Amino acid sequence: MATTAILSALAEEQHGLLALLQDARMVKRAGRSFWLGNLHGQAVVLGLSRIGKVAAATTATSVIEAFSVQRMLFTGVAGGIGDGIHVGDVVVATHFVQHDLDASPLFPRFEVPLYHQTKFECDVSLTGRLFDACHATLDAAFRRKSRETPATKPGVHQGLIASGDRFICTALAASKLTAALRAADMDALAVEMEGAAVAQVCHDYGVPFAAVRSISDRADEQATRDFQYFVTHVASHYAVGIVDRFMRTPLTT
Repeated sequence: MATTAILSALAEEQHGLLALLQDARMVKRAGRSFWLGNLHGQAVVLGLSRIGKVAAATTATSVIEAFSVQRMLFTGVAGGIGDGIHVGDVVVATHFVQHDLDASPLFPRFEVPLYHQTKFECDVSLTGRLFDACHATLDAAFRRKSRETPATKPGVHQGLIASGDRFICTALAASKLTAALRAADMDALAVEMEGAAVAQVCHDYGVPFAAVRSISDRADEQATRDFQYFVTHVASHYAVGIVDRFMRTPLTT
């Protein structure tokens, strides 16, 4: 049976997913606890990557090596830096870039040395399925909420996500990051700290990868406060709903 790895950086981002697993058992590896089980008849491994690119790469490598996963899904939160991206929206990644990678003048800024590329692409098929699951989940949540009180429907977006070992939390830093990426002909929708590393590991191993990020803040001076509230009270509900819908249809590849 093909196995799907589902990773998040923080426990709050994955809260509730463990309860969905059937026949769950824990395996420790590389200082991490992985939970194996079944979700809608499909083999699943849940794991926490921890924060940052190195920790995420270690986790992704370990889960691929230990459990021979055939696909990888990452779910968590991010800061919105793209035009029209609001707190509460969801971004499904099409590509990842390391915004803090600069080996110039040996290589162009943002290019991963010896890979001849700046961006790593997510699996098109898995990304499409994830995008559909996000729409269905947020549509259902909006209908429930709007029956009780006036509500604004969250948006679902697809595009580039930037990763780096820095928590972007000022409008100036976000503006400089956006400008630097646009100067390299890249327009990122969100910024976080793990996805590009996982995308590169999956590229190396030939493992299909998809990722979704709920927008917890706008990477500005309110980011710390907004992040803490969102990751505790909202992110886990998004993750449970989206992953549950994503896994309901058997994956054949």
